[in-house]
Amino acid sequence: MFIALRRTPTRSTTGFLPLITILGMLSILPGQLPAKDLSQADAPRRQIALSFDDAPRGHGQLLSGRARTAKLIEALKRTGGRGAGFFVLTENVEIFGGGRARIEAYQAAGHVLANHTHSHPSLHRTEVDRFLEDVDRASGILSRFDGTADLFRFPFLHEGDTHEKLIAVRNGLAERGLRNAYVTVDTYDWYLQALVDEAIQAGHRLDRNTLCQVYVDTLVESVEFYDSIAHDVLGRSPRHVLLLHENDLAALFVDDLVIRLRELGWDIIPITDAYEDAIARSAPNTLFNNQGRVAAVAHAMGAAPKDLVHPSEDERYLRAVFERHGLLPLTERAVSE
Repeated sequence: MFIALRRTPTRSTTGFLPLITILGMLSILPGQLPAKDLSQADAPRRQIALSFDDAPRGHGQLLSGRARTAKLIEALKRTGGRGAGFFVLTENVEIFGGGRARIEAYQAAGHVLANHTHSHPSLHRTEVDRFLEDVDRASGILSRFDGTADLFRFPFLHEGDTHEKLIAVRNGLAERGLRNAYVTVDTYDWYLQALVDEAIQAGHRLDRNTLCQVYVDTLVESVEFYDSIAHDVLGRSPRHVLLLHENDLAALFVDDLVIRLRELGWDIIPITDAYEDAIARSAPNTLFNNQGRVAAVAHAMGAAPKDLVHPSEDERYLRAVFERHGLLPLTERAVSE
């Protein structure tokens, strides 16, 4: 079976060899995405930074960890996605072979390393002292790398389920010289990856172009959704931060995502520039923080939570999208509908 995971199929093939039987399930012929509507070409340029959580992740269904890192670096370089943020789960550095080398590779390519805790605890289910101990353990490991940023990304975007926790951890991070690396655009890219893994494990054939289209469309819709909220509550488009994860889909399609965003009037900026926006100095008085900073500001100003969550942040919705596009076999429920 012909396998072409990119438009230049002979590149990075060594990273795929251990997974060749899985990749054979993909019907992925090379080709460009359809031309996009450039109706916004005359609009002012907007700005967004890319961030990738949980680096370095282990082997995926499509890519080895090492191959994923190489493809991400290559894709970001090719599309000019400079200064992306990689939020390091330091437990993974120790667990996965080659983890340190992969993190160093991101840094050597000009990207930013930052703290995402050691073991990914949810603050909603963890006492403050234990949570900050986990943060400190991650900081200790990250201190072995040169130039780690003073940024901290909450696991699950959980900033606390009580005001006491919220304030205590905010103060604890400030005492440690760490800034909240909030997002402004939340996504369920992790569940898109889970659906792909499910399809592969079931032996379902996946069309590369369709998968790319669904991935890009879903994320772009989220970007535009949260930017619309920002215009409503701030009267402007801030320097946005997009939440992604260091997974196989990101490695395969982040270049297509960047191209589409640029066509729609977005510039990709370094993550450190994004956190210079005035919204970084806000501290919304709300516990509704796991949709990102823009949604938190809107909620603090009286917006209802149901109006601050994009439809794609729902597992049933995304499963239906995959089924409708032939990326998953139809369930009995989908057939009956």
